[in-house]
This record gives sequence, structure tokens and C-alpha cells, in this order.
Amino acid sequence: MLFYFCLMLVFLLAFVILYWILGVTGVLDSIANVLSDVGFGGQAGFEFRGYWIFSRLFLVGLAGVVVWSLVNMLVAVLYNLVSDVVGGVQITLAERR
Repeated sequence: MLFYFCLMLVFLLAFVILYWILGVTGVLDSIANVLSDVGFGGQAGFEFRGYWIFSRLFLVGLAGVVVWSLVNMLVAVLYNLVSDVVGGVQITLAERR
């Protein structure tokens, strides 16, 4: 779980940096203006809300941490069951003279 949680934090930090760069360069404002002209956002116009976006990304990331941890656990159990049935792999090391 710790590995996937750290991976989630790295991706979340990368998205924060990307969001910041897009905000500083004005790309987010341009996209918001285009979406407002098309009709999204109603009378107030369309705007990107960073808190809403990143709170949802954090919740999705936590769900991913739980799901992938369970997947890893099930794969490990399956591997151990198959290894018990087949007998596993034995490696014999010989000494050099």
C-alpha cells in the first residue's frame, strides 16, 4: 500500500505542477473562454476550480491505492497456490573448484 500511496502522491504532485504551468501561461483561461463560448458553464461562464479537481483526483487516487493493493495481494496468493501445486522452482548452486 505504501508503494501505491507514494506513486499516487508523485502523480498528484506532477498534476499540480502541470496545472500551475497551464494556469501561469494562460492556457486554462483560453480553454475556459472557448468552453464558455460553446455554452458550458451557463450564464456565469466556465471556470476551472483547482480545489474541486484535485480533491476528486485525490479520492480517485486513494481508491486506486486500495484496488491495486488488493490486486497485488490476490496475485501473490495465486502465485503461492500455483507454486505449491507445481512444486516451485529449485535452484542448486555448485561450488567452483
